[in-house]
Formats: sequence, structure tokens, C-alpha cells
Amino acid sequence: MPGDEACAPAAPTATSALARAEQFIWLTARVLEQRRFAFHFLGGDADPVDAALGAYLGGDGGYGHALDPDLRGPLSHPLHTAHALRVLDGLGRCAGQRIERLCAHLIRVSTPEGALPPTAPASGGYPAAPYHPLHDDPPGDLLATGPVVGILHRNRVWHAWLFRATDFCWDRVENLRHWHPYEIQSAVAFLDGVPDRARAAAAADRLGRLVREQGLVVLDPARQDAPPPLPGHAPGDHLYPYDVARRPESLARGWFTDAELYGSLRFLAGLQQPDGGWPVHRGAWAPGSSLERRPIATLEALLTLRAYGRLPGAAQASPSLPGPAAPR
Repeated sequence: MPGDEACAPAAPTATSALARAEQFIWLTARVLEQRRFAFHFLGGDADPVDAALGAYLGGDGGYGHALDPDLRGPLSHPLHTAHALRVLDGLGRCAGQRIERLCAHLIRVSTPEGALPPTAPASGGYPAAPYHPLHDDPPGDLLATGPVVGILHRNRVWHAWLFRATDFCWDRVENLRHWHPYEIQSAVAFLDGVPDRARAAAAADRLGRLVREQGLVVLDPARQDAPPPLPGHAPGDHLYPYDVARRPESLARGWFTDAELYGSLRFLAGLQQPDGGWPVHRGAWAPGSSLERRPIATLEALLTLRAYGRLPGAAQASPSLPGPAAPR
């Protein structure tokens, strides 16, 4: 494996990295991402984050108004739901009547098999990214369903919607043989939250082997023969170990050796741009979407680096724990 110096340009010192990221957030981010940054890195309160998220809540109990920047307009799309739950999970607020109403909304928008489609039917002519095609009768998929089910389970939410949705995720995770790379992230989000930990560990072991056999994750960022980008995505849009094992306790941590994981984290740190933000490797299809997504990507990068103890100068969310060896 190439040396560390081949993985990425030299990263700035972590303290300056956080300060530069803060400046980038204040200059470019939506109110929601500003409030999230203040909560996670400046000791801010959770209430302002909650209030900012509430601006995206619709009368149907779902979330809209481009909460996920790639789906514009006021409609409540399931991908917005997944985004909202990630925010609430970070606050420790996935509970109460709001979640009950959200689950009731999920029943109404689910497919007959109990899964979520990425987008709602009847788009009303509102624009969406070309890689999120709009259908009158959209099929359910793991991309939208897995993260929602995983977060609700991790927060011990019990609702009738979860039964069939959980069965759908198990079927996809345990039986699929050919994977879209971004389904891997959704599968991990499901497996990291689902209550049956023995079954989840067995499924994660199988999936980790497939990931390595099929080359779905770039193990060495210095590789020049990485797979071509997916349709609608920009050059450099690949999954790296830090994209699937976002925290040390993730089941996906066991898919990678220490050298692979920490090499990818050094690469992630080195991706910080001169303006303090992290890049977005997606096809630029609308100015507003591209501008709004970079602060989100910046927050995700900072949270991942901190989770592994790679952001000195910031309060660490959890210790950097060594993981098991990669699957053989």
C-alpha cells in the first residue's frame, strides 16, 4: 500500500481546520446547518436546531422544502424524512408525538410491500436532481428505507409501520447480489440500528465480503484505477471506508484494516478546500442545490473525523477504537 504521503495533500492542522470550517459555515450555510454546527462543535443548545428543522415540516407530518437540497419544492419526499431523522438522531430527539405523526405519514407514502420510495408520487412539477427520477408510482428501495428504519430502531421507536419496512430491509440486505454503491450506506444504516444484533452481524459480514470482492469501496485513495463515476455523479464520486463506517462502533468498521480506514480518514481531512469547506462530488445540476449541499458535506466530514478522534481541538464524540480485521 502506498505511504501516507500518497493518499492526499497535506491536511491543515485540526484546530485551524475546525476554525476554517466554522468560517465557511457562517458564510455559506442554511440556518439549519449553522445551528447544527453550533450544537455539535460550539456547545450550542439543541432547541435552535429543532426550531430550524421545524421550518421544513409539512402539514402531512413529513418533511419538504428542499431539506435534502436535491429535491426542490414543498413536497414531502421520503429522502427528506431520512435527512430529518439524521438531524434528530444527532440531537437525541427521535421520540414523542412528532415521530408518531411522522410514522403515520410513512404508512401513507409506503409502497404495497411496506417500503419507502426515494421520492413521492405526483411531483407537481417541482424540480429534482436527474439522479432522483420522479415517477407517478415510484418503487420502494433500500436507499430510502434503510436509514429511516435503522434510526427509528436505534432510538427504540415502536410503530406498526416498522414491521413490514424492517422485513423489506432484511430481504434486500440478505438476498441482493449486485449492489449500487450508495445502497451500501443505506444497508449499513439499517444494520447498525436494527435490534437483532446477531443477525445484523452475520449480514454485515456477508455484505463486507461482497463490498471487497466487487470493489464497491475505494480502499486506497491513491489508486488511479478507481471505478468510473456513476451516471449523474461527478469525477471523484466514489465511496471510501469513512463513507460506510462513519463511526468506530459501526458494523462496517470490521470490513477494513486499520491502514485502510485511517488512510481514508487522512484523505478525508486533506479534502478540505481553501475556503474551509469540503467538496461535493455530485453532478452540479442546480446552483442552489450545489451551494446548500457543501455545508452539509462539511458537517458530515467534521463529525466523522471527530468520531475517530481525528479532529484535535474539538470535543471528541467517542474514543478512537481499533476495529477487527477486514473480512477474508
